[in-house]
Amino acid sequence: MRSVALSPQARAEALRAMAGTELDVLVIGGGVVGAGSALDAATRGLTVGLVEARDFASGTSSRSSKLIHGGLRYLEMLDFRLVAEALQERGLLIQTLAPHLVRPVPFIYPLQHRVWERAYAGAGVALYDTLGLLSGRARGVPHHRHLTRTGAKRIMPSLRKEALVGALQYYDAQVDDARHTMFVARTAAAYGAHIASRARVVALLREGERVTGAEVHDLESGETIKVRARQVVNATGVWTDDTQSLVGERGQFKVRASKGIHLVVPRDRIQGDSGLILRTEKSVLFVIPWFRHWIIGTTDTDWSLDKAHPAASAADIDYLLDHANAVLEQPLTHADVEGVYAGLRPLLSGESESTSKLSREHAVAHTVPGLVVVAGGKYTTYRVMAKDAVDAAVHGLDAKVPESVTEKVPLLGAEGFKALLNARHRLAAEHGLHVARIEHLLSRYGSMIDEVLALVDEDPTLGEPLAGAPDYLRAEIVYAASHEGARHLEDVLARRTRISIETFDRGVGSVEEAARLLAPVLGWSDEQVEREKEHYRKRVDAERESQKMPDDETADAARMGAPEVVPLA
Repeated sequence: MRSVALSPQARAEALRAMAGTELDVLVIGGGVVGAGSALDAATRGLTVGLVEARDFASGTSSRSSKLIHGGLRYLEMLDFRLVAEALQERGLLIQTLAPHLVRPVPFIYPLQHRVWERAYAGAGVALYDTLGLLSGRARGVPHHRHLTRTGAKRIMPSLRKEALVGALQYYDAQVDDARHTMFVARTAAAYGAHIASRARVVALLREGERVTGAEVHDLESGETIKVRARQVVNATGVWTDDTQSLVGERGQFKVRASKGIHLVVPRDRIQGDSGLILRTEKSVLFVIPWFRHWIIGTTDTDWSLDKAHPAASAADIDYLLDHANAVLEQPLTHADVEGVYAGLRPLLSGESESTSKLSREHAVAHTVPGLVVVAGGKYTTYRVMAKDAVDAAVHGLDAKVPESVTEKVPLLGAEGFKALLNARHRLAAEHGLHVARIEHLLSRYGSMIDEVLALVDEDPTLGEPLAGAPDYLRAEIVYAASHEGARHLEDVLARRTRISIETFDRGVGSVEEAARLLAPVLGWSDEQVEREKEHYRKRVDAERESQKMPDDETADAARMGAPEVVPLA
């Protein structure tokens, strides 16, 4: 498969192409389900467009726990079908679709009661492994094992002795969700889909009752185009109801937003080689290894305020610190927190008042002729959701269309990844980089590493670490704009890289250099460079201020103090 760059030129060409022809399918929403739907439709031979109002993965799909998992806690809810489906997708992603982006990660579950809890929890983890085996795609993830307290402390020395009498260890997988979503979108483009971010749907086109396309406002140029399509797919997550309102109907189901926040702390603050999964009075809490950091999350609370920028309050942060500290020998403090991020789960609303009991299943409906809506679900099952959405769209095309093939379509960067990983020492010598740097690049780009290294070969200064964030090369900033669809400084520091949550200054120390690197690629004037830097600094200030606030309302008001980098109006 040929590599396709999501360059500024490609974006302009995609918008022109969408305006100039009738598409088979137009997808609204550039999160993982929207990108997956575009890929599914494109690989069936359909003509496809995808538009996203902000940046790819800028909503829920960049703010998850970054786990590809079956949902061990759903076994207690007896939701065996959802768990089995998710475990099947986990195996697919690890082995076939995205081995460069998805990797196994171990978890320890501390036991606090003798005999009965080991039997009960052990049976649950054994069933979890069995469902994975029955999916036929469990290879690559080791089986669970039972640990004594001493054995658990050997793996996780930071565990407080009094916090456990023994433990279980099992495996799931993790992913950089924003990068994975971008790769799904880029792979869709490689199969012919027209992809454009910062392109907002402001109206749906109608012929009588039928939806026949959308009016799309290009937020970068200010122009508005009409995109005609035989079928439109609404894959806008927590914005589903807003998008449905463009046709004057509420839809057959309602999406409710649940806020989950996460903390990022340095790796040296918790000694250990495994993640932790802890029971809380409301749900579960994860402590997840993340390169040179740990991610701690999550909360699960109803959210009805700003959807674009959900805010973490001081109460949220204290909740996570208190529960993590209950099992750690050396307590974490606010001073240990490098980054904080908050995301919204799009849950299918039901009778329960507790968001933790709302369905993580997804639903697809042909709500009006020409319009398909897909909602709910969880990150791990995005491919199934996308397949179901396109299946529904195909029913309205009145033509014979092939079945979904995405089960067998690796993402860009997957093919040849393992061979390049084996050759990492040679690559390091050839390009004058440390082998650890090559390993890091391979975990972010897979076999697309050649394109990044080509930038370094052409300009050796791009092989130097980025100011303020030495885990990343200067070349990665350039590549984010030239190949990965980044349009703004925030896109790069918050999603193409994770500098915004992996540094104590939230990326402010990288702003000057990153903006200078992006300017020639994106054609920025000096004034635009200053605007980008000012916007990012205001964003960080607003987030920091919101995290001092006592509750959701005051935190939301503080976060809204920073304007959008590109106004949506």
